[in-house]
Amino acid sequence: MADRYLNFTGTAPGRFLTRRLGLPQPAPLHRRTEEHPAFEGQLLHFTAGASPYRKELSELLARTGLQVRGSLSGRAAGPKDLVGVVVDATAVTGPDTLAEVHAALHPVVRSLAASGRVLVLGAPPSADDHHQAAAQQGLEGFVRSLGKEIGRGRTVNLVRIAGPVAAAETTLRFLLSPRSAYVSGQVIEVGAIDSELVLPDDWERPLAGRTALVTGAARGIGEAVAEALVRDGARVVLLDVPSAEGDVAKVAERLGGRALPLDITADDAGERIAEFTSGPDGPELDVLVHNAGITRDRRLANMDAARWSSVLDVNLGSVLRTTDTLLKAGAIRRGGSIVTTASIAGIAGNTGQTNYAASKAGIIGLTRSLAPRARTEHGVTVNAVAPGFIETKMTAAVPLVIREAGRRMNSLGQGGLPVDVAETTAWLACAGSGAVNGQVVRVCGQSLLGA
Repeated sequence: MADRYLNFTGTAPGRFLTRRLGLPQPAPLHRRTEEHPAFEGQLLHFTAGASPYRKELSELLARTGLQVRGSLSGRAAGPKDLVGVVVDATAVTGPDTLAEVHAALHPVVRSLAASGRVLVLGAPPSADDHHQAAAQQGLEGFVRSLGKEIGRGRTVNLVRIAGPVAAAETTLRFLLSPRSAYVSGQVIEVGAIDSELVLPDDWERPLAGRTALVTGAARGIGEAVAEALVRDGARVVLLDVPSAEGDVAKVAERLGGRALPLDITADDAGERIAEFTSGPDGPELDVLVHNAGITRDRRLANMDAARWSSVLDVNLGSVLRTTDTLLKAGAIRRGGSIVTTASIAGIAGNTGQTNYAASKAGIIGLTRSLAPRARTEHGVTVNAVAPGFIETKMTAAVPLVIREAGRRMNSLGQGGLPVDVAETTAWLACAGSGAVNGQVVRVCGQSLLGA
């Protein structure tokens, strides 16, 4: 559904009126297109403190294709070419070195192009050094606040480096690209890796050779996820309920994938998925995307047991059962990825959605608990995406006032698109993201609700 307010604020009368009335002024976001798959321009790289990653990080950033510089001085290009700023704050250990983050960003933040990126690299807060912990936790407050004030479609994120900086390359490329247009105010930890780091041979097709299964793939976000995975080189199996067999078959045919009509809540769903995705030489499945979900909204006082149980069974129970079955059967190859779908409702709650919020908060609990064991025992990572207000047929049916509030109550001042969730899922599905595990990444434009 078209966002008429966003379109209006892009006109001269719209800009004048919204400024006079103090209304939100959302900017059109620069998303990935086939014509413009990456940003083109300059990237500033600063260091706060005595970082051990200075040289290695400079080389990594240079591989993104951006022109990496250490200052604005002598810039020959125009003001629109500065597309990103990276501040390495991994060595920040107290208020004095924390001040260097301010000193780095204060002079340049106004020069950042529309839809530009600010990326701060930090370290996990120490349990043994409360000075370091205070400073590193301070980075989180800094990033979240800057994200709310920076405007013009620009995003600000914090990446905590808990392992080799080379393991963060896939994550840094994602956050410094148009693919992360609706991801802002996030804290993502990149940890250690248990085996040799596997980076893509072709960054345009980072999922080449991988097979992914997407549930709820007949339409909406699930269809967008399947499209992004195929674009990035994956083979796909698309699962949806038998009543949507015709729709999921059409999507599968268009994408060159296979359709699997199946009720994900069936007791034998996991076994049937394992059988469908196994070849003569063993399992073929590398990526499992749990996208299927339903809503049955009512205030708790008016919610009958059927509404409660149906949502919990589809959104949470089926995810638990099928994941357990597939892992136990070894149906997901080592080096594989499980991406679950949570929701901002599971973080902040929502009126009339006690059942939905409980199920999505449950997904977050599942992800954080299972992730370390799944990697140790099965060589599989587990992460979650948590969408905010996404423009779908479901949100188009929301009453106008509530829909407008949902769109504007984030730092980017607009709703996201299914492709925003899909791009984040594709990043987490990449083998090169194997050091990202147990993370819950909100795709919400930095919603003003929730933690």
